Amino acid sequence: MASLDDLRKRIVSVKSTQKITKAMKMVAAAKLRKAQESAEKGRPYSEKMQNIILNLTESINDLSNAPKLLVGTGKEQTHLCVVMTSDRGLCGGFNSNICRLAKNYFLKVLEEGKTLKIITIGSKGHDQLKRVYGKYIIKKLSFKDKKKISFSEAGEVGKLILNSFEKNEFDKCILFYNNFKNVITQVPQAQQIIPTDQTKSSKTNGENFYEFEPDEDEILEDLLPKNISTQIFKAFLENSASEQGSRMTAMDNATRNAGDLVKSLTVVYNRSRQAAITKELIEIISGAESL
Repeated sequence: MASLDDLRKRIVSVKSTQKITKAMKMVAAAKLRKAQESAEKGRPYSEKMQNIILNLTESINDLSNAPKLLVGTGKEQTHLCVVMTSDRGLCGGFNSNICRLAKNYFLKVLEEGKTLKIITIGSKGHDQLKRVYGKYIIKKLSFKDKKKISFSEAGEVGKLILNSFEKNEFDKCILFYNNFKNVITQVPQAQQIIPTDQTKSSKTNGENFYEFEPDEDEILEDLLPKNISTQIFKAFLENSASEQGSRMTAMDNATRNAGDLVKSLTVVYNRSRQAAITKELIEIISGAESL
């Protein structure tokens, strides 16, 4: 059984940890407000751009001459997977959930005998994936030194993907990230960005309310590369809000668990102290009676 001194030191240590987790929860809550606002403001823009592309696609009569970013290379042999995680831990299952979804997709691709290539954004995702899928990782990116992810970082990732696609290094590109719902719920997403996912029907139900000038093909040539960076930036914003929400929840749970542990340790400490006092009294009384 631990001594009174050991119990006292452990109680002090747990209380110090509780103060740290409580402070981290407050910091995450403050960051969450800004991150959530940014994510909510970015959604309408990315959704509207996606709808415009779908409208343009419906207006094209001959898709055989459409840009490759829209219709693809005609093959699905090589899959490029971009796994977006954080550079910091202590955020619950945020990183693990993204990696779990990505691993399931990797396994499916490899079982079908197709080629897998991986780009990791964030050191935590890279650390989890390199153990099993290290030979498939072609690029590791990290923006740990950036206080806030801006559109320029999304453009950098988008340019890397586009350059690789122009060299015919892959046929299909999938983004893996967490979609922010609320503080408790963050849903892992697998979004196809190349070629453009045309399974999602436009809100116009096939009716085109736009007249395009110049032609649809020319607009798509300019719009599709921008859409890649836009969707990546949206994923960054969603990830940022999800990370802070997950960290806030994790630190709240840690704070409450630390409080419960302090209570249980205090009970053990008091019982041990009372037992020690009782033993000393018995020894004193026994010694007095013997005289």
